[in-house]
Amino acid sequence: MSQVVKKVAYHSVFGSLLSRYFELHPVTPQERLIRQAAEVVRAGGLIAYPTDSCYAFGWHIGDKGALERVRRIRGADRHHHFTLVCADLTEIGRFSRLETWQFRLLKACLPGPYTFLLKASREVPRRVQHEKRRTIGVRIPAHPVPRMLLRELGEPLMSSTLLLPGDPEPLTSGRDIMSRLEHEVDAVLDGGDCGIEPTTVVDLSVEPPAILRQGKGPIAPIVGSRPAASR
Repeated sequence: MSQVVKKVAYHSVFGSLLSRYFELHPVTPQERLIRQAAEVVRAGGLIAYPTDSCYAFGWHIGDKGALERVRRIRGADRHHHFTLVCADLTEIGRFSRLETWQFRLLKACLPGPYTFLLKASREVPRRVQHEKRRTIGVRIPAHPVPRMLLRELGEPLMSSTLLLPGDPEPLTSGRDIMSRLEHEVDAVLDGGDCGIEPTTVVDLSVEPPAILRQGKGPIAPIVGSRPAASR
């Protein structure tokens, strides 16, 4: 796959002429392009990027403007669960309140196509927590593009599945995403087709854990994972 950065004219948070299309190798992403994508995020931009389940929106955890853009694009209400994409368990422990049994379950499943709901720590802005439950989704994807991007950023990435209102399935082609969203996002990271099956969503803020959505991640590691003291 060639190393290409294409620019398309439209008004963005950067001013104009800076909508970017990054064509990335799906296994060994080009570091130069990942660095440029990280700059977009740091500057308050909204990106579309591949994961080990399907494409997602990504933005800086502290950027309120990007969050509201995602709410508008996705038609998400105040009860929508957003996800904090982390590089490792240490980051998850910083942004959520983890008990030993929860940590062990995360360690057994991650990295992988799972989203876990946990009680948010004080490090998480209230606007990205579930309005009533004060929980946050967390995940560690097993895909080289976000893993390299997270290393470059040095901090987690806020995320939401790239599923548009009225669409039965998430978009999975980088070029289709660019065509549909060139006036909505600041960059598209095309890492090839990564499928349309979403993550398995597990609520770890309750005992025993509740599977809210069965997706790409197998549920076998989750079943019977409640704390021994509660059995």
